[in-house]
Amino acid sequence: MKLSILLLMFVFASAAFAQKGANLQSQVKITRAEAEKIALAKEPGTIKEGELEKEHGKLIYSFDILVGSTVHEVNVDAINGAVVEDSVESAVDEAKEKAQEQKKAH
Repeated sequence: MKLSILLLMFVFASAAFAQKGANLQSQVKITRAEAEKIALAKEPGTIKEGELEKEHGKLIYSFDILVGSTVHEVNVDAINGAVVEDSVESAVDEAKEKAQEQKKAH
């Protein structure tokens, strides 16, 4: 019984998360591919991870780009294509970000 309830909760949470992603996607003016090109022009490297999210009231594509042995977080405005952040991400920063994402998911 408990497993069924947990499974049902997971299904509803997954559906809500997918709906949120679809809502964000419907608001963008540039594609993810365009945002990736912009981010890689700023920091040539390999994209490790990328997502569409709302941060500080802005809709952005956030990319973790591996440049040599350094990870840069490059955020591209999903409306106008401007780079709104380019920062070096330490291992501690990455761990904090992953923990926050997991917290949001629950």
